Amino acid sequence: MAELKITNVRAILTAPVASRLIVVKVETSEPGLYGLGCATFTQRHTAVRSAIEDFLKLFFVGKDPHRIEDLWHTAWVNSYWRNGPVLNNALSGVDMALWDIKGKVAGLPVYQLLGGKCREGAAVYRHADGRDEVHVEENVRAWMEQGYQYIRCQMGGYGGRFAVRDRPENAQPGSYYDPDIYARSVPALFEHLRSKIGYDINLLHDIHERLVPIEAVRLAKQLEPYRLFFLEDPLPPEHIEWFQMIRQQCTTPLAMGELFVHPLEWKPLVTNRLIDFIRCHISAIGGITPAKKLATLCDAFGVRTAWHGPGDVSPVGHAANVHLDVSSRNFGVQEWSGLSDIEREIFPGSPEVRNGYVYPNDKPGLGIDIDETLAAKYPCPEGVPEWTLARAPDGTAMFP
Repeated sequence: MAELKITNVRAILTAPVASRLIVVKVETSEPGLYGLGCATFTQRHTAVRSAIEDFLKLFFVGKDPHRIEDLWHTAWVNSYWRNGPVLNNALSGVDMALWDIKGKVAGLPVYQLLGGKCREGAAVYRHADGRDEVHVEENVRAWMEQGYQYIRCQMGGYGGRFAVRDRPENAQPGSYYDPDIYARSVPALFEHLRSKIGYDINLLHDIHERLVPIEAVRLAKQLEPYRLFFLEDPLPPEHIEWFQMIRQQCTTPLAMGELFVHPLEWKPLVTNRLIDFIRCHISAIGGITPAKKLATLCDAFGVRTAWHGPGDVSPVGHAANVHLDVSSRNFGVQEWSGLSDIEREIFPGSPEVRNGYVYPNDKPGLGIDIDETLAAKYPCPEGVPEWTLARAPDGTAMFP
């Protein structure tokens, strides 16, 4: 093989189900050799595309794709201002694609390049929602029957869907919820689930930033008797200092990091042992390169990984998650939203879930490909997702 160079960097946008997905394709001077990465930031998809094709393409074309560490750092600081979600997602897509290329050249799966397997498959958790306690219980049991041992339980989605009455005159449109009713409903939900299902199943819950800090402290303390596997995103990144108070009040395990984009958001939580699971969205922090370093940092402080894995991660991003999962000693659990038939058709080689575990394949690189012709049949819709316009009963804008 002649000296390898990057010849093109492209963003591929597609929305085969609901979320707007962004996949980066890095092409090389070797015919047929390319890499794929996930740059999905579904709320700002066109901004990420511009960052990739108008800026990062100019930076990367002509460079040696093998020099991942140097390329990551020079691209990261090349914008001067850094650590924002648009630029991080753009860089993440290229970074994952470079690891994909390196694996293909080596003839090895990416998990081998990261140190090899610590486990054959990664345990996943699924989402069980419902209109009331009994409905949630039914959905939990349905997942259990399929072999899942980790289940996140919500009632009415994030913050609940309880009726909000008596809005002010001329209240602005949005997704209204009542934080007080929601907070009071959660302990009752887990009291019901534990009394009916018992303690031989790992249950989780996601506050999703929907409470003011002191109410998050109170809820974490109230949930302590129900032995959650973890309580997810109890606070927004802007309020991480409150984790110290939660730790002082209870032993409910805490998971945090879905919205993190800057090392100063996670470093104090990890090094002061204020969380138990790191939940970062790998595309939002810069890709596999920083994620592997973060996992190693967490291992030194007894924090386990639980990478973000919802529907607004592309199958390529899910594949990257799984390669990290099986090669990280301090893996905890992997969020898994499931892949539709059309997503699997567009992305052949997607990770497979069997009996509660997700498995990477043994193909070189990330082991996944994309059918661009089929992906183009599902263009990304425009518009603002309503759930991002969260409002309290009086119309105050809240964290979504």
